[in-house]
Amino acid sequence: MNKVKKYYFFTSIKLTQKVSCIFAEIFFEVHMSKLLIVGTVAFDAIETPFGKTDKILGGAATFIGLSASQFDVDAAIVSVVGGDFPKSYLEMLEDRNINVSGIEIIENGKTFFWSGKYHNDLNTRDTLITDLNVLADFNPKVPKNYQDPDFLMLGNLHPAVQMAVIKQIPVRPKLVVLDTMNFWMDNTWDELMEVIKKVDVITINDEEARQLSGEYSLVRAAQKIQELGPKYVVIKKGEHGALLFNEDRVFFAPALPLEVVYDPTGAGDTFAGAFIGYLAKTKDISFENMKTAVMFGSNLASFCVEKFGTQRMEELTYDEINQRMFLFKQLTHFDIDL
Repeated sequence: MNKVKKYYFFTSIKLTQKVSCIFAEIFFEVHMSKLLIVGTVAFDAIETPFGKTDKILGGAATFIGLSASQFDVDAAIVSVVGGDFPKSYLEMLEDRNINVSGIEIIENGKTFFWSGKYHNDLNTRDTLITDLNVLADFNPKVPKNYQDPDFLMLGNLHPAVQMAVIKQIPVRPKLVVLDTMNFWMDNTWDELMEVIKKVDVITINDEEARQLSGEYSLVRAAQKIQELGPKYVVIKKGEHGALLFNEDRVFFAPALPLEVVYDPTGAGDTFAGAFIGYLAKTKDISFENMKTAVMFGSNLASFCVEKFGTQRMEELTYDEINQRMFLFKQLTHFDIDL
């Protein structure tokens, strides 16, 4: 059963000229949208021009979940970790109302580990280590109480795993969002094409959009990608913002200029989490509402890069998000007589 939120309102009712009013308490329930997130929960070791870390919490599903949790949705993660994964990390996710019953723990296995070093421009990086560990044989199992999600977020993962989750959901969700990358395009093209046919939105970066479509122009790339299945295409351009395409409509959201960027790892996943989190909260999947969702994506991604790993996302508050949204509004607002 969906979680509910309780709201109380007071209504003024005029009875007679002598009796000014009474107050009636009205109670009703608002069902929260169910959001199912599929992706990696992992360890990262990161080096940037601003420092380096040992093993810290990472993974696409982790960043997506932390970002989406800001929007008060009933979220659950499907993933796998090893016996070396600290329980404190799972407790941290639970504290943010993220259901972790779909995170399988292989006690005698090791958690997926990625290590990378970013160049001075922070836009390019070298992968130093990729240890799939328990992820190599991951067979996702969707918890029974999340087999009817309203929204499904397929985080960056092997297309076969993404498809396995889709097949466990008997009724198509209101919205299915896919994130993928060039590695899967290079190595699992046919499986990726089958997954793409089944989604409503795809979120990828500009390089991946060009590879997927064979077009250099991002406008033409988006058109080609829509022909593959998704009605909406979100192209992330890092420090240069993001583009939303649907048929002949285009929307651009800028990235907020930041004084310091410590670690861009997880920014794209954070963007995706805020995007689907906002849509799940508002239950409105129109193009106009997706514009706002893209703005929230850029908003939360701007926080993610301010510290290493998930640290900034763990301490983020909704008040900070609202304050930064005001900066985005200032950044994009102007008056002109035409």
